[in-house]
Amino acid sequence: MLATTGWTAVHRPDAGTSLRAAALAAWSTARIDGRSVPPADAPVRAVARFFADLDASQRARLAEGYPLVVGNLDGVPAPLRYRANLRALEQAEQVEEARSRDVSLTPADRTTAGRRAHRFAALTEPGRQILTFDPTGSGRVAEVFGDLERAGRISVIVPGVDTDVLTFERTQRRLTAPVGMAQSLYEAQRAAAPGSRTAVIAWAGYTAPTGVGMDAATGRMAVDGSVRLEALAAALPGDASVALFCHSYGSVVCGVAAHALPDRVTDLVVAGSPGMRAESVADLHTSARVWATRDSGDWIADVPHLEVGGVGHGADPVSPEFGARLLSSAGAKLHTGYFEPGTGSLDNFAKIGTGTFGSIMCATGDDACRRGISGTDGD
Repeated sequence: MLATTGWTAVHRPDAGTSLRAAALAAWSTARIDGRSVPPADAPVRAVARFFADLDASQRARLAEGYPLVVGNLDGVPAPLRYRANLRALEQAEQVEEARSRDVSLTPADRTTAGRRAHRFAALTEPGRQILTFDPTGSGRVAEVFGDLERAGRISVIVPGVDTDVLTFERTQRRLTAPVGMAQSLYEAQRAAAPGSRTAVIAWAGYTAPTGVGMDAATGRMAVDGSVRLEALAAALPGDASVALFCHSYGSVVCGVAAHALPDRVTDLVVAGSPGMRAESVADLHTSARVWATRDSGDWIADVPHLEVGGVGHGADPVSPEFGARLLSSAGAKLHTGYFEPGTGSLDNFAKIGTGTFGSIMCATGDDACRRGISGTDGD
């Protein structure tokens, strides 16, 4: 009893959970000038119609009054979501700052709160475009590079294990985090096709496994992530084509989502994949082109490529039998080097993201991976 009482006295519920729950409760009864707002789970088109009928003042009032809802509501114009998430980040930072000084919390909880406050503050820096922000649990966040609403092509980074709000970006080993990957890809795309209108999204919008334990060996978290990825792809503005760049466990998420992705997703690119929970490209049931690459020194090659009783992720995407288009990753090092400038992998990713397929370098040294794509040498 003493042990339980002591734990209860020290333990505090996750601040992010209470913030989000309070926001959703308030939104459920919200009105704007006499009009009820759409439910938080309303269809994208219904949300888009509702916000299209509001004037600038009404939109601003909703964004400021209900930032944790408006900032995550598919169908809301991207600039308004950026504004709402800026406000939500400021509020979450204040909560975590207070928790970092709360002596009733454990030292570990106070330290984590301080780190979260620091991360939230960094995400509010001028010029940042935060498309999604939810502080619940380990946190979910997505950031846009480029003009999302005017883009003709959109790329989405789908990261793997150990991705959360704290690891969304890193100072050290910058290109192992979603923000660094997305920045690197966006810069490479602008260099590859200076006149193209592209946008890149760093997406940490699902709860990823921690480490390479049982969660990483099963598809449970990938199933939840796939639902969120499908929703993102369906809700992106305009009619831009979409390419998904799926790293490590992120390729499991992409594989599970593949059959339900909208037709606007034209390319699925997997790098360092443990499998896509499929035995072949045909098993993915997607109209998208499927590309795969792996560095020769990537430890993921040693993971058994099978699925037994829900453990494992199926066939190796770079095996000839799988049927993916095999990309060169020349210069990439090990499991986390695929987005390094100067590598064949990043160069190929940029060309896929901008639709300049004709000069893609195939892993086989010929034009095999380009065959059948209109306008390329391999057509």
